[in-house]
Amino acid sequence: MKIFNVLLLKFNKIKISLDNFSEFRSYKIQVENGGKEFSISKYCIVDNDIIFTLTNNVDIKYETFIRYEKLYEKVHYFPLFSTREFDDKYYHHTSLGAIYSKNFTVFRVWSPAASHINLLLYNKSEFYSHENKTTMPMKESNGLWSLLVKGDLHGYYYNYEVNVYNKIHEVVDPYSKAVGVNGARGAILDMSQTNPQDWENDRSPEYRNYTDTIIYEVNIRDISTHPDSGIIHKGKFLALTEDNTNSGKNISTCLNHIKELGITHIQFMPIFDFSYLSVDETNPVKYNWGYDPQNYNVPEGVYSTNSYDPACRILELKKMVQHLHKNNLSINMDVVYNHVYDAPNSSFEKIFPGYYFRFYDNLNPSNGSGCGNDIASEHSMARKFIIDSVIYWAKEYHIDGFRFDLMGLIDVDTMNSLSKKLNMFKRSIMCYGEGWDLNTSLDKNLKAADYNVKMLPGIGFFNDKIRNFIKGDVFNIEDKGFATGKSLLEEKLKQSISGYFLPPNQSINYISCHDNHTLWDKIDLSCPTESFDIKKRMVKLCAAINLISQGIPFIYSGEEFCGTKNGDSNSYNKSEHVNWVDWNRKYEFIDIFYYYKKLINIRKNHPAFRINTLQGIKNHLSFIDNMPANTIAYILKDYANGDSWKEILVIFNANKYSVDISIPNGIWNIALDCDSKAENKTVTGGNITIERISTCILFKL
Repeated sequence: MKIFNVLLLKFNKIKISLDNFSEFRSYKIQVENGGKEFSISKYCIVDNDIIFTLTNNVDIKYETFIRYEKLYEKVHYFPLFSTREFDDKYYHHTSLGAIYSKNFTVFRVWSPAASHINLLLYNKSEFYSHENKTTMPMKESNGLWSLLVKGDLHGYYYNYEVNVYNKIHEVVDPYSKAVGVNGARGAILDMSQTNPQDWENDRSPEYRNYTDTIIYEVNIRDISTHPDSGIIHKGKFLALTEDNTNSGKNISTCLNHIKELGITHIQFMPIFDFSYLSVDETNPVKYNWGYDPQNYNVPEGVYSTNSYDPACRILELKKMVQHLHKNNLSINMDVVYNHVYDAPNSSFEKIFPGYYFRFYDNLNPSNGSGCGNDIASEHSMARKFIIDSVIYWAKEYHIDGFRFDLMGLIDVDTMNSLSKKLNMFKRSIMCYGEGWDLNTSLDKNLKAADYNVKMLPGIGFFNDKIRNFIKGDVFNIEDKGFATGKSLLEEKLKQSISGYFLPPNQSINYISCHDNHTLWDKIDLSCPTESFDIKKRMVKLCAAINLISQGIPFIYSGEEFCGTKNGDSNSYNKSEHVNWVDWNRKYEFIDIFYYYKKLINIRKNHPAFRINTLQGIKNHLSFIDNMPANTIAYILKDYANGDSWKEILVIFNANKYSVDISIPNGIWNIALDCDSKAENKTVTGGNITIERISTCILFKL
């Protein structure tokens, strides 16, 4: 007989999976917990498992084992952690971490499994230095360990020494708000001393609806490290506090460029403290995007001018936020709460083994993230951590929005609870993410995936359908989309344009992001025989569909001047030379940049392109029938969404030849043609010629 796994379902219930029930004899089972042998009061067979009820409750401070003849198996606790019974006993609402005041600091860490926890205080941040270490025991109450230390501890460093199941580890507090170099030790700071001058008067720009925003994705390192960026603080937070920067060809760069483009929200790729194994803060020669969480509540030190000073990274990030707000730009933060860099060596696992990560009943870790672990957001204290962390960033750093990496791995209740708390702020805070349906142990109906969009009101989702319909499948380099020459996509694209797949206030429309090929590379590789001019026309058509469709447009930095990574589709750890924003390329493709700028200006000035509800779209948007193949036209009518234009006619022609189409009678003003030089031109209704691979926007007053 073979035992496959043994799981603790409740404090007094154990499930055993066997391969041969005929050989099983219940009287041979022995259960040991912390040196004590437990009796079995009853058992039952459910499907292919045997469930035992014990006479005593298991104490999870000790490991539990079962014996059956020569078999000796460990009981795994993780099913218990999802139960109300567990939460009733161990859940805590109180604030965790180091809560500083000038006269004392309170330390709190949660671990029902720990048998002993010590606070370790240090004078130095380096992990190898143990000079002047002070060890102080903490006290426990129902899994919550705490200690009050008198005196002003500003500038000290600290870790916890945790004894769980006779294994002793020194760990960084998951709730640390500051850390030393490479995140190896928590730091205790008076956070008021990390505020730039006039921080209390910092204000975010206000937007009525998500559809009023235009998101621009930026990597702190990429936006400023090009040799011709004109930036002093290359690769740093402070790069985006530098005004009026230009390249050697007198082309605006960095913040100056972003302001000229006209977007509303900058979405920063990870700026929290990511693994020192990805980028060493003491010698940051390696490159990495940073989707490797280490300390969730702390800015990444490699983006500061002094990673050894815990306050420096905080102050400089706040200076960047403050400066961007003064320039009427909002800041969205890319957050990665679905996995950690290294689960076995993470603080979470060392503080409370098995609680913060998902497992299948066969004991294999859930790996929908592709990183070897999935955070168990459905566990109440894991959910609390995620919500506490996001709210902290919103309060302390005045962050205006949060983009959730692989949001489909997080549960619906966590996202809705978070959204409710964000809505309590006096300012508008965006919440959106990747709603992909990934293979995790969480039940399908509980995932914050795009097919559960109706269960997640107010939360946005990246719209991969419109992306693929416009330019082709990102996982098939040869596949094309409507704008790049694939036929029979008109109806699918119409559905995307009109919010069929996702409501407009929840649809993040995009054609490229940091993942997969850049837009230019995708077009270049999927259309290898096309001319340079045709490829540029395709870029413009992609941009127009994205920026004037109903929903929330998203642009990847450099896309607006045909940025390239030379065909690399996964450059997360490649060199700066592959990833940086090439400002010389803006000079080369300045016509594309001006086209994007024109589209953004039209969108921002005309609310007809920013309808916030499906009903509003149904009332005001109608497609024109009997169009030529590979052509789409629609009208936004009746001063849609309070627009100053009475009627707006939009036409997309994806053919390699011009098309003649019939349009309603009347005098139409041209707002945009393929070269964006059509201002003050008019046409009379009846017929109009639309140039090859182009967009035309017309309007009536």
